[in-house]
Amino acid sequence: MNRCIATAALFAALSLPVQAGDLARAEAIVSERCSLCHGMKGEAVSAVFPRLAGQHSEYISKQLAEFKSGKRKSESMQPQAENLSPAEMQALGRYFEAKQVPGRQIRDAELLAVGKYIFLRGNPFSGLPACASCHGENGHGTPQLPRLAGQHPRYTEDQLQQFNARARTNDNAVMHTVASKLTELEAHAVAAYIASLD
Repeated sequence: MNRCIATAALFAALSLPVQAGDLARAEAIVSERCSLCHGMKGEAVSAVFPRLAGQHSEYISKQLAEFKSGKRKSESMQPQAENLSPAEMQALGRYFEAKQVPGRQIRDAELLAVGKYIFLRGNPFSGLPACASCHGENGHGTPQLPRLAGQHPRYTEDQLQQFNARARTNDNAVMHTVASKLTELEAHAVAAYIASLD
């Protein structure tokens, strides 16, 4: 019960306005620890780490809070989030939301065509819904649903595999159903298409 109350208080605190000093603190936190994996501008230094540039601040704050509470499991992220205050989480969200990383050029036009079809239309033969139905036609998401546009293909595929295996411990209810319907080709193609979006 205490954990539920603490989590509710944490989420309530995440809705507080961000001050200029908080953004300076966010930049210091990014420089000290986030940049090692995610880069100073949220561009991610490796395809195994998510690009955070342009991601919704509310979504980033929520993920940090869930890493801190243990709702989302990660051996590398939980220690990074455990001593962050709600104000710092919100400031980090605002910091990365303000950054921009353009989509990448994918050379395989046929793969992109398959990915675009799946993203925009799904697969009516397998009951797979269109990614765009939740994440938007351009992959920009909402404050509650992540921006996908420009994300590393490998990271997207890894997350889809985690959802399918129920290894991702948060946001799994809808995404498990979606990921379980994707073939390996569809997952690979849609991840490439998502990476090409700005």
